Amino acid sequence: MAAHEPEAGAVIDGFRLEEALHRGGMATLWRVSHAEHALPLIMKIPRLRADDDPAAIVGFEVEQMILPRLAGPHVPRFVAAGDFSTQPYLVMERVPGESLRARLAQAPLPAEEVADIGTRVALALQALHAQHVIHLDVKPSNVLFRPDGAAVLIDFGLSHHTQLPDLLAEQFHLPMGTGPYIAPEQVLGVRSDPRSDLFALGVTLYHLATGERPFGNPTSVAGLRRRLYRDPLPPRALKPELPRWLQEVILRCLEVDADARYASAAQLAFDLQHPAQVALSPRAERTARDGLFARWRRWFRAIGHEPEHRVEANRASTLAPIVVAAIDVIHGEEALAEALRTAVARHLATGPGVRLACVTVQRVPRIGMDTAVDREGRNRHVKRLVALKNWARPLELPPERLSFHVLEAPDAADALLDYARNNRVDHIVMGARASSSLRRFLGSVSARVVAEAPCSVTVVRATREAARGEAVAAAADDWHTV
Repeated sequence: MAAHEPEAGAVIDGFRLEEALHRGGMATLWRVSHAEHALPLIMKIPRLRADDDPAAIVGFEVEQMILPRLAGPHVPRFVAAGDFSTQPYLVMERVPGESLRARLAQAPLPAEEVADIGTRVALALQALHAQHVIHLDVKPSNVLFRPDGAAVLIDFGLSHHTQLPDLLAEQFHLPMGTGPYIAPEQVLGVRSDPRSDLFALGVTLYHLATGERPFGNPTSVAGLRRRLYRDPLPPRALKPELPRWLQEVILRCLEVDADARYASAAQLAFDLQHPAQVALSPRAERTARDGLFARWRRWFRAIGHEPEHRVEANRASTLAPIVVAAIDVIHGEEALAEALRTAVARHLATGPGVRLACVTVQRVPRIGMDTAVDREGRNRHVKRLVALKNWARPLELPPERLSFHVLEAPDAADALLDYARNNRVDHIVMGARASSSLRRFLGSVSARVVAEAPCSVTVVRATREAARGEAVAAAADDWHTV
């Protein structure tokens, strides 16, 4: 795909671009029309520029994967999607009304309004969680309201569907979220807890009730980690007239330990709807932060908690193993690519729960800058992503068993080994090209992976017969490392 943005009046797959509604750092939102759709529509087109963060590309993939699986009044209706091989886009229902962000300028709001807004958002979260999705970026700008008052959640680029591969967790190691709203467990790399969304909603309720953010606006991992031991100033310290029951609800949402929060969004909504039944604890009476001893105790407990590069999966490794197909999509040979597919298909046939992660490495220089587009103006990351999908298409796997990852690293072997360790990979299938004196002198990527991988490895070569069109996975031996 060329690295340029379409203009008003352009037609993409029958959708006419009428007006650019918003040009953000990661995507442009267009009002669009279509002869076959009377519904007001909006199209989201990712911005694929030379300096774009690969996480933005992966996040758009995530939204393309999740939005079609959602239904109900609390999410925009999905209409269509475009592939990265031509023009990536998402078309969805255009929800009328303003976002919750507009209310922040009016804060602090009366307690009854805060409770009403919180109830509607909590009910939307409950509906989302019931569909196996954790939003992980709940904030005022991602909440809209329909004319009947129902809250609508938008922007699922950081979300996690518990029955689908978590592309962001598998590929990136830094906390994913928006600084003021990210939950403590997200800072530690955990993306599988629905109560993370309740924490973010608690931050929003705090802001609406007091006019202040409970944790400021941290922009570094160190700033985010303060959330592991520093509690917020109680809302009643800023607004003494705030009801004790509302402070109880807000501070319960903001507990560092997820087990101390509400067990579900439905329980939170119930308390917001029935303030007289809220059980008050010492949280309701607090007017100051915890003392030095309590903060030190939490700080010491947090010292050993580095961000965990782990994937929270609803599986045991023995029941749903992860197989990685390591593919060189730039210098690949068709015979070798077919031999890899044959070997991978054999592993996938061992059980219905086996999941395939298709991985390629985009080399970047250790020192200096590298351009993100090729001579034709195409985004290199997207180009490799499309090539991976083309390679996997003949396998005909459903989305829940398949994911694609373009790793950016100066050393291909290091990138593959890190991916295998961080994601508890069970088996790697990779190709090895013909031997040469230079490759024997420098060592090959496959040799290093075989020697250092934390899992079994299959190295595939294409025989002469395969080169003539017969896909034979010759020398496909399992190499086991300790």
